[in-house]
Amino acid sequence: MRVEIIKCLQDNFSYLIIDEKTMIACVVDPSEATPIIKFLENKKINLKYILNTHHHYDHVGGNTELKKKYNCCVIGFKGDKDRIPEIDILIEDDQIWKKDNFEAKIYHIPGHTTGHIAFHFFKEKKIFTGDTLFSLGCGRLFEGTYEQMFNSLNKIKQLPKDTEIYCGHEYTLQNSNFCVANDPENFKLKEKIIKIKNNLKKNLPTIPSTLQDELECNIFLKAKDLKSFSKLRDLKDNF
Repeated sequence: MRVEIIKCLQDNFSYLIIDEKTMIACVVDPSEATPIIKFLENKKINLKYILNTHHHYDHVGGNTELKKKYNCCVIGFKGDKDRIPEIDILIEDDQIWKKDNFEAKIYHIPGHTTGHIAFHFFKEKKIFTGDTLFSLGCGRLFEGTYEQMFNSLNKIKQLPKDTEIYCGHEYTLQNSNFCVANDPENFKLKEKIIKIKNNLKKNLPTIPSTLQDELECNIFLKAKDLKSFSKLRDLKDNF
């Protein structure tokens, strides 16, 4: 399984998950259709599935056009059946979604939105976290509570430490500024910031991160209790 990172809009990431044996693909959170279509053209890749982590427009904006062009199937959380455009298959927490050679466990991880989910391709040790967990950050609380987000992050923290994290936006550098301001003695974080800046200089994405990296460097994952997490989330909103 190969993952291609597709830059969309201003700072969004969509992801093409390609089965190289069959050349069938899923796309995670197509913000817009054009960059996805551009990549697929002339590569003989058959886009069959759209996987949406949540309903925000910058994650579902390409659903309708891609479905019309490729007749692909839209998969999303059952609680967002009225908010995700063109949704076909409703999935729920702890379910295994399996089609063709793709197999992912679904985690309901509310906080950013009430219906947010992650797709964990556990055999390949890759998780697509949308706007819940970012590299060196976490999502704003638009619909959920501090407790929901704290619990959602704790759920992700239980995965194998070599799990690759694919998140929804290129926010890593700005997130690093907040982390280092609140964790100034973190040597691992300072090393990571050097790598982040090197990648960005080369116009390369800072994603994927690993869960190990995030546990060591992400200030939100280091929060020991709900009170300290809530304080950090408030500080970040005004940083």
